[in-house]
Amino acid sequence: MSPQIPDHLPELRRPVLIAAFGGWNDAGDAASAAIEHLSLTWDATELYDIDPDDYYDYQSSRPIVTLRDGVTRRLEWPSTGISYCRLPHADRDLILVLGLEPNLRWRSFCQEIVNLAVIMEVETVVTLGALLADTPHTRPVPISGSAPTAEAAERYGLQESKYEGPTGITGVLQDAFIQAGVPAVALWASVPHYIGHPPNPKATLALLTRLQDLLDLSIPLGVLPDQAAQWEQTISEMTLEDDEMAGYVHELEEREDADRAEAAAELTEVDGDTLAAEFEKYLRRRHPGD
Repeated sequence: MSPQIPDHLPELRRPVLIAAFGGWNDAGDAASAAIEHLSLTWDATELYDIDPDDYYDYQSSRPIVTLRDGVTRRLEWPSTGISYCRLPHADRDLILVLGLEPNLRWRSFCQEIVNLAVIMEVETVVTLGALLADTPHTRPVPISGSAPTAEAAERYGLQESKYEGPTGITGVLQDAFIQAGVPAVALWASVPHYIGHPPNPKATLALLTRLQDLLDLSIPLGVLPDQAAQWEQTISEMTLEDDEMAGYVHELEEREDADRAEAAAELTEVDGDTLAAEFEKYLRRRHPGD
């Protein structure tokens, strides 16, 4: 066992590990906010923090000094925290991984998380991310999902990953789990590049909505839908004050509407069995105690 992993670990039911990392993988802080929402909703219990000395360059990711009660100074180091949630009205529990993208030794970093997941018999891993894209804030947030194989893609209703190019720690962690034989999929929210600063509750809401479909799990969303609606209204008011920006957003809307219409036209038939199965999943989430 890794020296950082506690000797006594909780017994969890069919655990699912969900991970997000701030930085390159987290436009608008949408993915990390989704993990924070899950943590607060289900009163997560801290398990342990990965030792930051091994993985962070403190000149790039500097520690932060904060004040407590206006008097006591506290030093907060960049780190990755691991916690767990016991879910009421569900047959599984969650392990949450949240931190900053490390600067150093990514393979060793990911192996620590994989080792913990194997010990705790994690069944499935989901990495969450958010990227800047040419998408308008007035339309539904595009959520792309990827799985490593065609079989996994079919099982989770995702696309088989065909991306080639640079990746962040989420991509490295997903690959580490796949190499260890643990099913791992990725969900990415597309965030408008012209409004990429945090927060983005609309993108966070879209990730959580897709996550509950993926895991067949009912996630209480609280005030997040209202926050998402208010966010969209505020951004719309800001863009309307600038004719050039308003025109650009309109171009994005027309392009996305055309793409959606083309995709809808390709759906020439509906699989009745698939539709019935999706409706049953919806009913289970609406009535989790039945």
